[in-house]
Formats: sequence, structure tokens, C-alpha cells
Amino acid sequence: MAVIEIRPQPFFGNKNRAFWNLQSAGWAGALILRGLSGVANGQPLSFLVPVIISTITGYSITLLLSVIYKSLIHRKPIVTWGSTIAVLIGAAALFAFIDAWVFLIQNPGTESGFGTLFLGAFFLDFTMLAAWSALYYAINFFLRVEEQNDQLLRLETQATRAQLAMLRYQLNPHFLFNTLNSISTLVLLRQTEPANAMLSRLSSFLRHTLVNEVHSRVTLAQEVETLHLYLDIEKMRFEERLRPHFDIDPAVRDALLPSLLLQPLVENAIKYAVTPMEQGADISVTATLESGKLHIIVSDTGPGKNGPIPKSGDSTGVGLGNIQERLNQAYGKDHEFEVQSSPGSGFSVIIAIPFETREQIERKAAEEASSEKQIRTEAIFGEHTSEVDHEAGSVATPALATVQHKEVNS
Repeated sequence: MAVIEIRPQPFFGNKNRAFWNLQSAGWAGALILRGLSGVANGQPLSFLVPVIISTITGYSITLLLSVIYKSLIHRKPIVTWGSTIAVLIGAAALFAFIDAWVFLIQNPGTESGFGTLFLGAFFLDFTMLAAWSALYYAINFFLRVEEQNDQLLRLETQATRAQLAMLRYQLNPHFLFNTLNSISTLVLLRQTEPANAMLSRLSSFLRHTLVNEVHSRVTLAQEVETLHLYLDIEKMRFEERLRPHFDIDPAVRDALLPSLLLQPLVENAIKYAVTPMEQGADISVTATLESGKLHIIVSDTGPGKNGPIPKSGDSTGVGLGNIQERLNQAYGKDHEFEVQSSPGSGFSVIIAIPFETREQIERKAAEEASSEKQIRTEAIFGEHTSEVDHEAGSVATPALATVQHKEVNS
């Protein structure tokens, strides 16, 4: 037995359809309630005639009210409520007039006068129309609040992505200038092979920096590969003065982190540790798995710094504040960011973020989708859905996307 997948839609996803559903269901319920009440009180079946006519009248009048309220809802409050009360009184009077007239036609021998019947029907009809009007405004107010919230969320998302794009693409102009200047010098010296090699590496590095979405994450292996491309360029400038070291635990190579998160830290180390020291410096990148978190340490053997360490600087145009802001955007409070330094002991940046892999995220998403599908299926076919599914074959789950990771030799 094949299971038909039903995707539930929001009730107010189509406002026009939702209005007609509520309008029809509401007045049908009023008709049934009044009819059953009359029959239960011993009224003859002829009692249903004025009830049906009254329901049709109320249905038609509220349709007219919806058109009027739609034009009033966006006006100033005093105009909206003043006009609503006036229109509501007029609609209730028309409703009561029709009800009283129908009752007199059906019961010509009644002792009650038209005025008495009109007043009695007016209070009942005014109450019904007032309740309908209150519900109409309440639902529309709720929908407006929801639309404003959705719009606010969209704006916040756009602002976050714009901020991430700004942080992501703030590459150091000094790095590009120095690299291009080095290439120009090699060309002038007719050292075409080194110039071509540096230009090729610069192209590969820039391609890596632009290939990912600004709000995406990459594996640690991919991030380290990008660092290798960057360091290959810088190593042609500094040669033996730049001594990079990588100690990456194989267990964390597939861990996800924001793209180009580590490159500014390595660039800081080059500027403040390698450049000012004649003998150069060692730059180490260490990554381990500790207590379910990915711990990354970027350190150097430079001169270090005395006193408080600012979270901004001119090394990458954005400094350490860029890194911390990107971590805040990606993980909120679920991360650690620490800077350690002292004179003569180098400079270290310690980052701890949740350990997540693409496979874990996709598996969790597939499990949630499967759970939602099971709930929907049980709601349709009852509690024995698992037996039906077993007979018909297992329900297909979303295919897991496979991601190929390049091996990084550190």
C-alpha cells in the first residue's frame, strides 16, 4: 500500500480561502446550533424557515461588512472604530428588520408588534455581528503582526548575511599589495617561473576565498588547505623566516567552521611575529577534539605583547574583532574566544566551537523529516502505520548528500 505524502499548509497561507472557510463554517455552526436548540425546545420544523433565512441574511451582511472593514482597518484608530460602530449599528438594524419582517409573515396572528419584534431581534443580531466584527479585526490584527514579524525576521536575516559578507570579504589590502608588488619585482628581474608560480597560487587562494557562500561553513580540512595556499604565497616572500606547522587531529578534519576564519589569524602572526624579527618565527595551527568541542589554537613565537590586547587592529583591516563577531554570528554564546600573550612568549589565539560535521547535520535533518512524516502518516492511517509501511516497503528518506573532502598533508 503506497503512502501518499501530505504536506500541511498554514491555515492562513491563503488568506482569501481562509476567510471563506471561517465564514462558511461559522454561519453553518450558528445555523445548526439555533436549529437544534429550537427542535430541543419542542418547536415545529417550520421554525427552521426563519432560522435559515436569518442565517443567509447574516452571511450576506457580514460579507458586506468585510468589504467595509477592509477599507477601514488601515485608517486612523478614531476613524476605524467610529466608523465601525456606526456601520455595525446600521447592519444590526437591517438584520433585525429582516428578521422581524420574516417572523410576522410566518406568524401573522402574533400579538407582538413589529417594534417589539424589531427591538428583540436587534439586540440578538447586534451581539452576533459585534462578535463577528471583533473576530474579523482580531484575526486581521494577528495576521498583520505575523507579517511584520516575518518581515522583521527577513530583514534581520538579510542584515546578518550582509554583515557576514562584509566580515567575510574584508581581505587585507596589504597582503594583495605586497603579493602583487612581489610578482612585479620578479617580472622585472625576469624571474618568470617564480612570478608565474606566485601568480598561480594567488589565483588559487582568491578562488578559494570566493567559492563559498558568505554564510556557509567549510570543513577544517578545506580551511587548512586554504591556509596552505596562503602560506605558499607568503613563503615565497619570507622564505626560511616563515616556518608554519600544522597539528590537526584526524578526528576533527571533517569538523565544520566558518570559512576563512583562520586566515586573518595567520596573517596577524606573519605581520607581528615574522616581519619584525630578522630570524623570523614559527607559526603553529593546532586542532583537537575536547569535551565535544573543536579546539583550535593559532600561535607564534614572535615578540608577544605586553599589557591589554585590543580586539581590533590594522593587520587585516578588521583585527581580532572580526573573528569574534563572526563567531558570535555563527554560534552565539556557544563558543570560546581567548587571546594570550606576554613579552617574549609569542601570541596565541584559542577558539572553541561546537564539533559538528556535515554528515551529522544531514542525519539529524533526515531524522527530523522522517519523524514529521511518521506523525503525519499516523494521523491519516492510524497507529498501525508501521505495519502498513512494512508491507509496502520502507518509506524513502531524503537522500543524504555526499561530500568529498580533499586530503590535507600537514
